[in-house]
Amino acid sequence: MGQFERETLEVDVLFVGAGPASLSGALHLRRLLDAHNQNAASGARKLDAVSIAIIEKGREIGAHTLSGAILDPVALKELLPDYQNLGAPLGTPVTQDSVCYLTASSKFALPFLPPPFKNHGNFIVSLNRFVKWMGELAESHGIDLFPGFAGTELLFEGRRLIGVRTGDRGIGKDGQRLDSFEPGVDILAKAVVFGEGVRGSLAKQLISKLRLDSGKSPQVYAIGVKEVWELPEESPERGHVVHTLGYPLRHENYGGGFIYNMGRMLSVGLVVGLDYRDPYLDPHREFQRFKRHSFVSSMLKNAKLAHYGAKAIPEGGYYTIPRSYFDGGLLVGDSAGLLNSQRLKGIHLAMKSGMLAAETLLDALLRDDFSERSLKRYEDKLLASWAGKELFSARNFHQGFEHGLLPGVLNAGLQIATGGRGWKDPRSNRAGHERMRTLRSDRGRLEPPAPLPVDGKLTFDKVTNVYFSGAKHEENQPSHLIVGDLSICHTRCVEEFANPCQRFCPASVYEMVDRPDGQGKQLMLNPSNCVHCKTCDIMDPYQIITWVPPEGGGGPNYVNL
Repeated sequence: MGQFERETLEVDVLFVGAGPASLSGALHLRRLLDAHNQNAASGARKLDAVSIAIIEKGREIGAHTLSGAILDPVALKELLPDYQNLGAPLGTPVTQDSVCYLTASSKFALPFLPPPFKNHGNFIVSLNRFVKWMGELAESHGIDLFPGFAGTELLFEGRRLIGVRTGDRGIGKDGQRLDSFEPGVDILAKAVVFGEGVRGSLAKQLISKLRLDSGKSPQVYAIGVKEVWELPEESPERGHVVHTLGYPLRHENYGGGFIYNMGRMLSVGLVVGLDYRDPYLDPHREFQRFKRHSFVSSMLKNAKLAHYGAKAIPEGGYYTIPRSYFDGGLLVGDSAGLLNSQRLKGIHLAMKSGMLAAETLLDALLRDDFSERSLKRYEDKLLASWAGKELFSARNFHQGFEHGLLPGVLNAGLQIATGGRGWKDPRSNRAGHERMRTLRSDRGRLEPPAPLPVDGKLTFDKVTNVYFSGAKHEENQPSHLIVGDLSICHTRCVEEFANPCQRFCPASVYEMVDRPDGQGKQLMLNPSNCVHCKTCDIMDPYQIITWVPPEGGGGPNYVNL
């Protein structure tokens, strides 16, 4: 392929990913800049014409955004005190909370409500609608938004980050340029803020290159699989939030279900820790079993499936947060692992982190100093803020479930009483993929579960669910799922784990099919099914699968999720 010249775009501050963290950061920075310039004394230095840009891999703002989601408005009130007058789409106020333990055939409501599950004053929201609204607000404040542009490469001068390169367009499956080829753009910035969400591809590269996780516990993840159902009529239970423990998961598996009633719509989902041990576990299959429980299926009677999605969740907590500052940039939101797994919430933490990043960047702009030493103020501010204190109070939550549900629940109760300490502080943990047992484990030969029938009304196969995610990718492009060594898939993984990628992927991207010569099976990829949950990048026991962004704009198109 011949040489070509890339366009270069220079901005002052670049945010990567248009989620709640980046949008909050960009909005807060713009407002801080306006206030500084208005209040600057005569002769004082003003910061005129500071350019702020956000790139987003989704085809539009919010298209790739998915969460449960219950919003604690604490950060929103700080960011936009007039949020109600601005028309924030806050959905449904929470009116009632319930926590239930499920067996295969029964339901037992907890006689008391654990403090982390109290949601009075919070809202059941569609996060993709919420960030779409934030995006419109950002544009009205003069912030440049570039949806459909995926960041694919980090640009450095020595160890200083100076920008991001966006992906090329118009490259065929064979790696050759098509007639429609357009080279990506080099976006240069004084500071780059990474708010790509969980397991962001650039953040992953950055953490590895700069060893930002040195001395930290390994991050541990979960996957959330979610559907939104349209109810035949307005529900009298509008605002009711239900969380479940137990069935369909074994006691050794971390996770639980959720049911959020929005009146005419019901949000139903299952969270499964990506540190499970059984290679035959399939989170999507477990979700279908969850819906078949009489308690859940009764709520979905005469309802109609409207939307589907899946997303990984950073569950490791306080001790897994990487160093979030470096020469030329910052990490915010899920990219920094800022989620309170005890409360099942991270949106408010992401927003607060974006705001604190903005305050740090204002100081950096005034001093024209974007060094690691200067940007360290961000992490100091974060850990000293209410967000840092909240994360510290839940610092050992997920780790407490290492030995199963009962020890985890006991440890969770003790943590509440001891301010987050629990039995031991800090509690160590291993990366989730390291916990998967081989087929010939010390417990004997593991066997796959019986096939689960789907009826197309209450339960669905993965391909059908993908349809309800709105996933769409340009077919003639290189796969954005890179398998480092296919021979492992065809030999070791068959024997040791029975190719768990077929099961942990909630979108039927990975299939083992018969080889043309009839000698065994080989891996076939269906990247067009991908819903960008990142589970394969996280849970592959050999860590040979790498998720990279597809051509800009490709992926799910989430609505009301």
